[in-house]
Amino acid sequence: MQSRRKFIRNAGIFSAGLLALQTEAFGFNSDTFQFPLKDFVSKRPPVAERKFTSKAIEAAIVRIKKQIANPELAWIFENCFPNTLDTTVDFEVINGKPDTYVITGDIDAMWLRDSTAQIWPYIPFVKEDPKLAELVKGVINRQAKCILLDPYANAFYKDFTKESEWKNDLTKMQPGIHERKWEIDSLCYPVRLAHGYWKETGDISLFDAKWKEAMLLILQTFKEQQRMDGKGGPYSFQRQTAWATDGVPLGGYGYPVKPCGLIVSTFRPSDDSTLFGYLIPSNMFAIEILGYLIEIFSLPALKDNDLVEKATKLRDEVQKGLNEHGVINHPKFGKIIAFEVNGYGSFHMMDDANVPSLLSLPYLGAIAPNDPLYLNTRKVVLSENNPFFYKGKAGEGIGGPHTGVDTIWPMSIVLRAITSVDEKEIKNCISNLIKTNADTGFMHESFHKDDVNKFTRKWFAWANTLFGEMIVHTSIHYPQILKDKNIYY
Repeated sequence: MQSRRKFIRNAGIFSAGLLALQTEAFGFNSDTFQFPLKDFVSKRPPVAERKFTSKAIEAAIVRIKKQIANPELAWIFENCFPNTLDTTVDFEVINGKPDTYVITGDIDAMWLRDSTAQIWPYIPFVKEDPKLAELVKGVINRQAKCILLDPYANAFYKDFTKESEWKNDLTKMQPGIHERKWEIDSLCYPVRLAHGYWKETGDISLFDAKWKEAMLLILQTFKEQQRMDGKGGPYSFQRQTAWATDGVPLGGYGYPVKPCGLIVSTFRPSDDSTLFGYLIPSNMFAIEILGYLIEIFSLPALKDNDLVEKATKLRDEVQKGLNEHGVINHPKFGKIIAFEVNGYGSFHMMDDANVPSLLSLPYLGAIAPNDPLYLNTRKVVLSENNPFFYKGKAGEGIGGPHTGVDTIWPMSIVLRAITSVDEKEIKNCISNLIKTNADTGFMHESFHKDDVNKFTRKWFAWANTLFGEMIVHTSIHYPQILKDKNIYY
C-alpha cells in the first residue's frame, strides 16, 4: 500500500496534467518524465513579486539542487534559501547610501540579531553580485542608524516616527523602536555582519563616520553593562504582563550580579529574560566581535589607537570574567561551559535554541568545534540533562521557554548539523528537518515534539535562510550526504 505522502504527491502530478511538467511551476526540470523529481511545486513568490533577486543566489540554488538526490530536500532548499531576499528586504538609497530594512517574516520589525542572521548566509556570494553587495551594505548602514537611535533596543521600525504596541513598557521607549529589550547579541551581530562583508570583499567604504560612531556606542554600552560600580546602570525594563519571561525583577534591573568583568544581558536572544545576568554564550560572542573591532581599527586606513585600546581592555576584562566564572564542574560530565552565572558562584544549566547558544558557539567563531570543553558541553545540552532538550515521535532537539514545554526549534537542529563533525549526526539532522517541514516546504519557529503539524510561525525567515546555509555548508564539506536519495525515506 502506498503511504499517504506518496499518494498525495502522485495524485498531485496527474491532476496537474502532463503539460504542467514542462512549466516552471515545478521545482525540477527535466527532459524525461521522472515523476518523483517533479511533484514538489515551488513555494516561492512569483518572480515579479519577489522583494529582491540575486543572480548569484539563483545560480547557487540551481547548482546545489543538482547535488541533492532527495527531491523533497531539494524542494525545501529552493524555497528556504532565498526566503529572506524573496520576502523580507526593503532596499533603497537614502542620501546617496544604500539602506536595507529587513523584517523577520510575519512581524513587521527589524531585529538587529535576526536581520544579520538572515543576511549572513549570502555573504559568500557578494563578490559575484554587486547588487547583492549593495543590499548587504544597506543592512549594515540601517543597523548603524538603529544602534545610534538606541543601543539598548533589540527591534526597530523602518519609520523612526512610528510608535510601538509596547510603547507603555516601563523603560525609555521612543518612536522608531519596536521593542527595547537589552540583549548583548543585538550589538554583536551588526559587527559580525560588517566584519564578514569586509573580509569577503576587502571593501572598507562601509566603515564611515556614522558606523564608527555606532561602534563607539557599542563599547560604551558594553562598559555600562559590566556594572562595575555594583549598580544597575542606565537601563531597566518592566512590562505589565502575565508572561514571566517578559518581565524583569527588582525594579527592572534583574537579580544581583557580582562585578567580575562579564557583561550583563537582561534578555536572551530568544527575547526571554535571563535568570542570572551574565549570559555566557553572549559574553563569548562579545569577546569574538571585540576582536573584530580591534582588527578593523588597526587597519592603516582606519587606525584609531584609542578605540583599539578601549576594545582590547574591555575584551581582556570579559575574558578574565569568563575564565573565572564561565566554566563550571558538572556533577556528571565534569568541566562544561555554563549558560548563565551571577558572579557569586551560582549558575544556570540549560541551553536555548536561539543563537548565541552553547550549541552554536563554533558557528559564531567563539570556540573550535573540536575543543574538548565544547564537546563536553555539547554532550550535556543534547541530552536529558538540558531541561529544554526534547525527544518525541516527531524528532529531537532544543527548544526554550519562549514557545513552552515540549517544543523543538528547527534552528537548533540546523545548528547541531552545522557544528557537527560527525557525518551520521549531520545526516540524521537533515532527515529530521525534512520531516519537520510538515509538507509546507519551509522551516518554522518551533514544532511539538510529537506532532510536526503543531508548529509556530509559518513565516520565519531566519530559520528558512539558516536551513539554506546548512545545505550550502553540507554541499561544500559533506557532499556525499546530499547524494543519498533515501536520506529521509
